[in-house]
Amino acid sequence: MSEETKKGQYSADSIQALEGMEHVRMRPSMYIGDVGTRGLHHLVYEVVDNSIDEAMGGHCDTIHVTINEDNSITVEDNGRGIPVDLHKKEGVSALEVVMTKIGAGGKFDKDSYKVSGGLHGVGVSCVNALSNHLKATVHRNGKVWEQEYEKGKSLYPVKSVGETDKTGTIVTFVPDDTIFTQTTEYNYETLSNRMRELSYLNRGITITMTDKRNKDEKGEFINETFHSEEGLKEFIRFLDGTRDPLIQTVIAMEGEKNGIPVEVAMIYNTGFSENLHSYVNNINTHEGGTHLSGFRRGLTSTLKKYADASGLLDKLKFEISGDDFREGLTAIVSVKVAEPQFEGQTKTKLGNREVTSAVSQAVSEMLTDYLEEHPDDAKQIVEKVKLAAQARHAAAKAREMVQRKNPMTGGGLPGKLSDCSDQDPENCELFLVEGDSAGGTAKMGRDRNFQAILPLRGKILNVEKAMQHKVFENEEIRNMYTALGVTIGTEEDSKALNLDKLRYHKIVIMCDADVDGSHIETLILTFFFRYMRELIESGHIFIATPPLYLVKKGSKKRYAWNDQERDEIVESMGGSGVGIQRYKGLGEMNAEQLWDTTMNPEFRTLRQVTIENATETDRIFSMLMGDEVPPRREFIEKNAVYANIDV
Repeated sequence: MSEETKKGQYSADSIQALEGMEHVRMRPSMYIGDVGTRGLHHLVYEVVDNSIDEAMGGHCDTIHVTINEDNSITVEDNGRGIPVDLHKKEGVSALEVVMTKIGAGGKFDKDSYKVSGGLHGVGVSCVNALSNHLKATVHRNGKVWEQEYEKGKSLYPVKSVGETDKTGTIVTFVPDDTIFTQTTEYNYETLSNRMRELSYLNRGITITMTDKRNKDEKGEFINETFHSEEGLKEFIRFLDGTRDPLIQTVIAMEGEKNGIPVEVAMIYNTGFSENLHSYVNNINTHEGGTHLSGFRRGLTSTLKKYADASGLLDKLKFEISGDDFREGLTAIVSVKVAEPQFEGQTKTKLGNREVTSAVSQAVSEMLTDYLEEHPDDAKQIVEKVKLAAQARHAAAKAREMVQRKNPMTGGGLPGKLSDCSDQDPENCELFLVEGDSAGGTAKMGRDRNFQAILPLRGKILNVEKAMQHKVFENEEIRNMYTALGVTIGTEEDSKALNLDKLRYHKIVIMCDADVDGSHIETLILTFFFRYMRELIESGHIFIATPPLYLVKKGSKKRYAWNDQERDEIVESMGGSGVGIQRYKGLGEMNAEQLWDTTMNPEFRTLRQVTIENATETDRIFSMLMGDEVPPRREFIEKNAVYANIDV
């Protein structure tokens, strides 16, 4: 066989094993991030990424993902099927090598895959190592091949179990409950959001998502199909569907620059927040990197050049900054890189320098053409940039006021803050409490050694609909900045936050368990997501869960956090003669009750706020807190049954 014929083949020789995998079960977090909910869902993404890699190579167009009744997962594709022939070096089937050796995969063979997503070869074997049971079924060369594994070890050699005219791979796995001790239950929304995202990032592929644990009103399994013909253009329309557009057309481009495939889509809305989402080989790089730098550079230089040439900025008395060009902008940058180098705290920041100029050049060409062809849109964008520049100057003054009041610069703490005596931020907690009444109870009930209380008056400003200087002028928001001790970014990067002097490592939002309380909770979370996102990403934000009921019979008393719990407690107490008190607010509890149920670290339940999917979180906040009413109404009607919105 000639060298050229060999190159295009995907066979056992394409599979390279890098090292053994005993380490995975001992140190799972090194490979999948953590062993909580996020790590559990990551297992699914790793298997799906293998199928997506086949699709990116042009060998697969359909992927089926199923949550089975027993909470196991099945991923099926119509790709070429993992090779099953003998691997010369390892002496066993290539399928077994892929499934049981870390770092084994066609991804390391550049002739099989030019680029790939996932954890670059450690993926499916890690999933196998962290599963109680995994079954791989391969349709290839006219036969059906099969092998099963327990905790990463094969139970028998790969065997043929039938004939077929199809090709593809089916993987079914059950996560190991001794490793995922927190939960092994999959969240349908989390998985379907990721599948939707993947369909936009890889246009033309069909991904179906089925949940066999639940049925709809017709008695059929919950099922969704994701397919996008326009890719990022459709993604932008989906993300920005709850915002008021400034221009009607999505500005988009797709092409290759300096050998790097680049895809960009963007649109301007009338809002004030900047929403940039970036991907490398389908991985969401929420820490940004060189591709995002390239996008910003291309956007700023091209728009500035156009604005200067048009004379629209002639009467402006100050310089335009990069931030001004991105106010009200929603954009997605997706690049495919053969050998990505990741940096940053969570390894989601792209470091490849060659990508910066590739993206910058692509964006510059795309925008230049668009602005010339759409002069009316161009004028509206430049006018918005001017307004943003004026607002930024106003915000700079407001920001100075916040900084002057910062305790670290000698301005003193807010008068309403009841601080704790411990000075070590690691030990300290700050409770953001709704209203003075509940704040008073919390002050009496707390442990003043490590718990500080900051009462917030009424509903804080909705930052989703406010200009930046209005945010910094708001007293409740200024009090939060000052109490936390964080410093706000410079004019050039106004959203950057310096956490070096953060005074509390646990920030707990404590509101009433009613509709008003939920609204205040969402307003505070919107503020943190838009202006202090680093606090969420660093794991510092929590939500307290006060009980809804006190159930009493004689000297016995128990608390219930929902209606089902209340009914179970009433039944356990015999039913008759049971008194039920419904707490309408935190202020209705006395200090001792509030401590026992909601503030005492030994007994309380705190929900940590995490960002599972940045694009979906962005969309939900803009829908809940933005101007458009119909999508918000539809969301509330659909989710009204549930007590919590998991962001």
